[in-house]
Amino acid sequence: MSSSDRDPSHEGDIHRFPPDIDMSVPSIARTYDAILGGKDNFEPDRAAARVFADSIPKVRECAWENREALIRGVQYLSRVAGVDQFLDIGSGLPTERNTHEAAQEINPEARVVYVDNDPIVLAHGRALLATNNTTSVVTADLRDPHAILTAPEAKRMLDFDRPIALMIVGILMHISDTEEPNRLIGELVDALPSGSYLFITSWPDTGDPAQKSLERAAVQTLGNGWARPVDDLLAHFVGLDLVPPGLQYIAQWFPETPEVPVPDFEDMEPFQRTQMAGIAYKP
Repeated sequence: MSSSDRDPSHEGDIHRFPPDIDMSVPSIARTYDAILGGKDNFEPDRAAARVFADSIPKVRECAWENREALIRGVQYLSRVAGVDQFLDIGSGLPTERNTHEAAQEINPEARVVYVDNDPIVLAHGRALLATNNTTSVVTADLRDPHAILTAPEAKRMLDFDRPIALMIVGILMHISDTEEPNRLIGELVDALPSGSYLFITSWPDTGDPAQKSLERAAVQTLGNGWARPVDDLLAHFVGLDLVPPGLQYIAQWFPETPEVPVPDFEDMEPFQRTQMAGIAYKP
């Protein structure tokens, strides 16, 4: 479904959602959906999206830039790295050209496991993928790597003796330092064989005002959201080999063509200074 086909005014459709969803507070997945212009959200999510828009005037472009990075990363992993298995954690709600679509355009046999802790993601994922036998959805949380790795659907769908692309796109900023994001990543990467890849997008903290605005909006609406120094983001990849162009702002990040001319930092719009992406190889 294209974002242009979605109507954010849908209170009469609430019966479509699972009964265990708390509609009174915003969730990360539904707020992101509201920012993108989707319809699978409630008024608290849309109110949160408005706070983000007030803080980052082009927040929708910011969200779509992260989505475009996801597509570029999956295309690199599929076409250049030859990976045909993807473990996408914190996948969020379906939008145009999700991971399985980008991967299966290149390799129709590519296998994708989506992981999210929001029940609405599971409900939609199961409905969308009912006829796709190479893609599945698991309800689990990045904070519990063991539950992800031992989930029956993950074990059924993925061959852990062959390279896997581990995707943690747009979620690490919601994991606090006390929850030890590097430990969580390390447990997941340790379970993957040599030849696997780690693909991350997250929020850098270089002191830029737009970065601080995004962080404040996240804390105000969702109760969490942390931009981190670039050295801390690089630490997520410790023990792995970053592929060119390394960890970069998304507007400067083109892993299939790292030599392509890109804008200088000074020439980027404020929203383009709020997100970085990187892919690394496990030797």
